[in-house]
Amino acid sequence: MKNCLINVCAVLGICTTASVSAQVTSWENSPLDYQNSPMNYENSPMNYNNSPMNYNNSPMNYNSNNGVYDNSGKRIGYEVTAPSGVTNVFDNNGNRVGYSPAKR
Repeated sequence: MKNCLINVCAVLGICTTASVSAQVTSWENSPLDYQNSPMNYENSPMNYNNSPMNYNNSPMNYNSNNGVYDNSGKRIGYEVTAPSGVTNVFDNNGNRVGYSPAKR
């Protein structure tokens, strides 16, 4: 019985380790990488290129081609690609809600 318990613990330890390693992402995709960080001015809504005050990003601009829409067709935000290649996604108020890392 004691050996069985030890073997079960060993198997569980291996399974736990495997599941943790599956959660690891590359540095290039990490929000901790400065290139992806909202602390980087290129990704900040304080940058006019990313601002909702910029007419290109405005929901009032019906000719804009960077809108993000929900399944019912309602505009919920916009996306802007930074010079570094990171695509930033903002809601209509200019809050950064996501990003796609640069293709390196």
